[in-house]
Amino acid sequence: MPLAVFGLLGVAFYWGLWNNDDRLPSTLIGKPIPEFALPPIEGRQDGLSSVDLEGQVSLVNVWASWCVPCRAENPLLVELAEAGIVPIYGINYKDDPEAALAFLDELGDPFTRIGADQSGRVAIDWGVYGVPETYVIDAEGQIAYKHVGPFDQASLEEDILPVVRRLQAESDP
Repeated sequence: MPLAVFGLLGVAFYWGLWNNDDRLPSTLIGKPIPEFALPPIEGRQDGLSSVDLEGQVSLVNVWASWCVPCRAENPLLVELAEAGIVPIYGINYKDDPEAALAFLDELGDPFTRIGADQSGRVAIDWGVYGVPETYVIDAEGQIAYKHVGPFDQASLEEDILPVVRRLQAESDP
C-alpha cells in the first residue's frame, strides 16, 4: 500500500514538472468585461473605457514599459495592428507615463486606444496575474479568451487568432 501511494505521488510530481500546459483558468471567460474608465497616458489624447470595447471583436493587452516580456511581444502586436485583423486596445499597468511613451516611441504603438491603470485596480478587476496578458473580447463585450504571459507567433496563430476569426464570423450579419 505505501508503495502504491508513493508511486502515485511520483506520477503526479512528474506530470507537474513536465506538463507544458501553462494556461491559467479565468473565471471571467464568457462573462462581460468589468466596467471601467481609464484616463490616457499623460501626454496622450485618448484613454480607454469599457464602452470602447463594445460592438466589435477586439484584443485587450495589459502591458508595462518595465515588463521585459512585453518588449518581446510588442513587435507581434505591431504586426497584427498593421495587418488590420482586429483592433488592439492597451491597458498600461502601474507604469511611469514618460517610460510608457518612450516604450511606444522605441518599439511601435499597436494600440487603438490606451488607458493608464496607475493604481492597478482595473487589472485586478480583470483578474490579471501579471503582465503581459492578452484578452479576446467578443462583439457583445464578453471575455472569450485569456492568454497569460507573452505570446509568440505560434500561440498567436494557434490560440488567439482562431478565437478572433471565429468570433468575427459569428458577429458578421
